[in-house]
Formats: sequence, C-alpha cells, structure tokens
Amino acid sequence: MDIQRVSNTIQEALNAQMTREAHAAQIYLSYAAWAADNGFDGVANFLFRHAGEERNHMMKILEYVLQRNGKVKVTAIPAPDADPKNLNDCFEKVLKSEIENTEEIYKLVSMSMAEKDWATWNFMQWFVKEQIEEETLALNLLAKMKIAGGENAKGDALYAIDRDLANAPDDARSAEDVTTADP
Repeated sequence: MDIQRVSNTIQEALNAQMTREAHAAQIYLSYAAWAADNGFDGVANFLFRHAGEERNHMMKILEYVLQRNGKVKVTAIPAPDADPKNLNDCFEKVLKSEIENTEEIYKLVSMSMAEKDWATWNFMQWFVKEQIEEETLALNLLAKMKIAGGENAKGDALYAIDRDLANAPDDARSAEDVTTADP
C-alpha cells in the first residue's frame, strides 16, 4: 500500500525549496562574515541570526516531507554570490534573495492548490506570511540606508545602522497582525 501523502511533484518541489532555504542560510552566513570582516559587528550579528532562521525554515520543510511519508532528498547548495561592495549593496542583495525565495514559495502554493493538496497548501501559508516579514525587514534596511546616504553613506550614519542592528528584533509586524491584533 502506497502511504505517501504528498505527490511526487509536490515532494520534488518541497525538496527544491528545502535546498533554497539552505542556500538562503548560506547567503546570510556569507554576508554576515563579510560584515564582520568590515567592522560591522551589529550587522554581522543580525545576519548570523538570520542564517540560523533560514536553516530552521529548511528543517521545517524537511520535517513536513517526512510527516507526509515522503522522501527527503538533500542536494548540494549553490555558493553565495560575490561579497557585497558596501552595506547598501549587502542589503540590496538580501532583498533580491528574499524576493526570489518568495516567488518560489508562491509557485509551491499554486502547485499545491492545483493538485488540491490542502495539507501542503495550508503548510505553505506559514511561509507566505514569513516572506512578508522577511521582505519587510529587507525593505526597512534599505530605507535606513537611503536616509543614511545609500551607497555613499559614511561614518556616523553607518555606525548608527550597525549599532541599531546589533539588537534589532528578527521579525517585523505584518500589516495583517497589526490590523487584527492591535488596530
């Protein structure tokens, strides 16, 4: 009796997303190391924490595939892109990575809807909400950089951003939470 509760197509897509989450962790890890090398210890701390969060996302998917009696396939993780040129470039690369990840999550949601795999569709809603948060954080980082001078930011402005990120929360309140929980 076949007791796999996820189609081979969805299983393959979930395994690919698991690899993308691992890749996102590597990107954050790489940029955190770059930030630390360049004296941005607060930024590095923030990015190191996000690398861990992305690994947790990978594990969440892995556990789900196992729960649905699917087969997990661990594959090689692509290397991160080249180091950022500056802090603004770092945050632009983070946003680009998050947007690409969001697009892939949307594909998985669409695929689960087309297959009427409501368990996977429901599971993926957590990731949809998480990506809103991730993109908001990245957009906020770029907004701070814009105020600081963008690519031309110097001295005190960079110091302030670094200091602020040292203890910044790892999540952003979503508009949905704000309007339903605390209007």
